[in-house]
Amino acid sequence: GSHDSFSYWVDEKSPVGPDQATAIKRLARISLVKKIMKKWSVTQNLTFKEQLESGIRYFDLRVSSKPGEIGQDIYFIHGLFGIKVWDGLKEINTFLEQHPKEVIFLDFNHFYAMDDSHHYFLISRIHSAFGSKLCSVECVEYVTLQYMWKKKHQVLIFYHYPLYQEYSFLWPGNKMPAPWANTTNVHKLLQFLETTLEERSRYGTFHVSQAILTPRVKTIAWHLIRGLKNTLVHRNLPMILNWVKGQKPGVMGVNIITSDFVELVDFAATVIALNDLLLEEDESAA
Repeated sequence: GSHDSFSYWVDEKSPVGPDQATAIKRLARISLVKKIMKKWSVTQNLTFKEQLESGIRYFDLRVSSKPGEIGQDIYFIHGLFGIKVWDGLKEINTFLEQHPKEVIFLDFNHFYAMDDSHHYFLISRIHSAFGSKLCSVECVEYVTLQYMWKKKHQVLIFYHYPLYQEYSFLWPGNKMPAPWANTTNVHKLLQFLETTLEERSRYGTFHVSQAILTPRVKTIAWHLIRGLKNTLVHRNLPMILNWVKGQKPGVMGVNIITSDFVELVDFAATVIALNDLLLEEDESAA
């Protein structure tokens, strides 16, 4: 999985998003501030298509209306506005049309400046984009690749807002817990990942291990121009990747792992390779 999956492009010319504090919005009237924000808002270099082609199958999505804009268009957001959600969904659907056996998870977990009418608009867009590819809510343990292929489903949508209850194809957010370490320290991050794996539910939910470091205000202040990638990600990715290599998938093991800048190391290939351990288990049990 990728963290803030859509943030490969953010619009410096747009107003600062409603996900930001008032003080930041005031500061952002200075054009240089938005340039700096961009360096810390972008967490991926690859487009949806490029992420899909490199093996990413879980997408972490934050969305917002654009206050003051006429209409109900919804945009991806991380400090600054990204592309329209509709354009992203179409790009993903094109890939799924070309690869009918691939299955993806879209996790809509943060909503900003949205009332129910915005949600209804977004949900109808999701349905228009994927139609019969959408997998209805089911017991998590039943949802195997065989099940998905048999039903010709390819998309699981997780929707962290009460309206999910009105739609059979929206999975509740509590089926996709994603505990967040909120630290700049790689050792604390790895300790947190270990602890949350020990505590994860044995049955009935998916589980996201967020292998990401989060800058504090102080971090940004000290390294304004360097940005997230050069300050936190480059230096710590090798240690994070080593942790990934040591994991086991399956019950009480890792399930979905997310990272920033997924192309900087063999992140997707390393996570995918963990599945071989499950195949070995099956063979030894046979």
